[in-house]
Formats: sequence, C-alpha cells, structure tokens
Amino acid sequence: MRKHNFGAGPGILPESAVRKTQEALLDFNGTGMGVMEISHRSKDFDAVLSKAKLLVKELLHVPDSHDVIFLQGGASQQFAMVPMNFLKTKAAYIEQGTWSSKAIKEAKNIGEVVVIASSKDKNFSYQPTGYSIPKDVDYLHICSNETIHGTQVKNFPDSPVPVICDMSSDIFSRPVDISKFDLIYAGAQKNMGPAGVTLVILKKDAAGKHGKKLPAIFDYKTHLDNNSVYNTPPVISILVCMYTLEWLKSMGGVDGIQKVNSQKATLFYNEVDSNPMFTGTAEKNDRSPMNACFLLKDPALDEEFLNLTKKAGIVGIKGHRSVGGFRASMYNALPLESVKVLVNAMKEFANVKA
Repeated sequence: MRKHNFGAGPGILPESAVRKTQEALLDFNGTGMGVMEISHRSKDFDAVLSKAKLLVKELLHVPDSHDVIFLQGGASQQFAMVPMNFLKTKAAYIEQGTWSSKAIKEAKNIGEVVVIASSKDKNFSYQPTGYSIPKDVDYLHICSNETIHGTQVKNFPDSPVPVICDMSSDIFSRPVDISKFDLIYAGAQKNMGPAGVTLVILKKDAAGKHGKKLPAIFDYKTHLDNNSVYNTPPVISILVCMYTLEWLKSMGGVDGIQKVNSQKATLFYNEVDSNPMFTGTAEKNDRSPMNACFLLKDPALDEEFLNLTKKAGIVGIKGHRSVGGFRASMYNALPLESVKVLVNAMKEFANVKA
C-alpha cells in the first residue's frame, strides 16, 4: 500500500506517472530498450521532450515571448546561473527564507547585491511587504514559496525592472502570469516530477545579453539554441515530468488542481487552528498551501505524535531543523484523502492527551 507521503522533496508523484514509468524502464515505446538506454537525440526522446515542453506551455499559458528549457543541477545551480547571466552592475533580492538566503549568497559571488526586504527577524515566518524596488538594478529576485518555513507570496509585485522567480515548490499549483517574469526556475521534484531536472521558463530576448564570456554550459542561450540537448539531458526525469503533466491536464489543469489544493489547505489549517495541541508557525495571511509548518505546543510530545502518524501510514512530516516540529507538504499529487488521514491523527492525538 502506498504511504500518505507528505515529504517536502522529493515529493509524491501521481500513481499513473509512476506506473507508466515502470513500463518504460523495460521497453519504451516499443523500442526494445528501456527509456534510460535510448539516445537523447532519437526520435523517441525528441517526441518526449517536445510534448513535455508543449504541456508546460499549455498548462501555464506561456506566452510566445518565452520559451521552455530543461536543465540539470537543481535550483541550487540556478542560484549561480541567474547572476552569471543577468547581473551586470547590481541586483535586488528579497530574503524570504533559507532558499532565498542561499540564492543571495551565490549572487554575491558574482556581483553587488542589495537585499531590499527580509523576514529574517522573525525566522522567516512571514512574507516581506511594503518594500520599494530600485530602478537602478539589473533584476529583482523573489521566491514564490518558501518550502522550509511554509510561506507563500500571494501577490507578485509590479516591478520597474526584470523579475526572476524561484518557483520550485509551488509551480503548477496555481495560475501565474508568466509575462510578468523574465525568468522562472523550478526544481522538478515537488510538483512536476523527480529530482534530476530543472524547469526554466525564459523570456527569449533576455538570453545572451550579459556581455560576458561565460562557459557555454552556464549560458542560458546555449540551452535555448540547442533545445535542452546541448549535453545529455536527464531523459528519464523529463519523461516522468511528461507523465506528471499529462496527469495534471487530466485533473483540469492548473485551475482544477488549485481548487483541490485549496480544499486540502483549508482542511489542514482549520485543524491546526482549532486543535488545542497544535499551533502554526507562519503568519496566517502568508501561509503556504504547499508546505504547512506546525508545532505541538508541548515539544516533548513530538516523538509520540510521530509514532502515531507512522502507524497511520503517514511519512515525511518531520519539520526542518531550522523550524522544528512538523511540516506537511501538500503537493499537487497528494490526494485529499491523505490530508484527512493526517487531520484525523491530529484529532486522535488531542483526544488521547485531553
């Protein structure tokens, strides 16, 4: 029996995508070879790559001004590639949590960085607002959803400069106006597929304007010009993404899944707020529907609660060390039924301890 997987990443995948991948591991598309064995320049993989790109564009309504590329190295590589390609004189960053802090650290290795807003003063429990975006910077970097601290940007700022966004943990979970961004990047292993591939949505006329002599592998234009196959791509990871996006389309696309995600988040946060044993860590207005961080008011009971959830078939809810407590990651593929199981476990625990 499959577990109720609340893991923050790698996250849960749709069962249909897993089963299709199982079949493809032995004989993909009647080739007599597994998908991990076929050439990345074959017609069979080219069809996979083309369909995966098409699904990204269709589901996110990517405008003609932008294109889609698949890279390796995760969001961590993007922390460096972004300033390598876009930072000429100075860049503005918003410090919203652990991952944006890492992005800032990498950018400082490339050039001047100004942190225009931060929520570090309260352990990143809220999203900064009320900041001014300088007009003399090359770009603004923002993280749409902070996985570790459980907060999400609800409204993206209107910016006088190009906006670059890390959407690793909430892409495909809600509609987004892609035209507002020069570049979006997202590690696939939360809402799109397995680890090993990173989605980049790039404004085409923004590529190659850095005026630098970069290594080809770190230049977005290289990958744009070579249709994501400049070097051998992670074939199986892209295939699983394709299967996952097919599943998402069958669920009504991004609009359809947003309704389900809202149901899950409402059910869960209502329990956190009403259960006398628990409390949330993020400001209510900034709570993430993807990553819900919560604590037992008596942390001495943490292990006892974890044991109870384990018996219920729940995995992946132990919180990050920087926040403590628990974290329920409710990505697209997590069914509403799993959230009900967790909520019932929380109710049971409160009843036992009453």
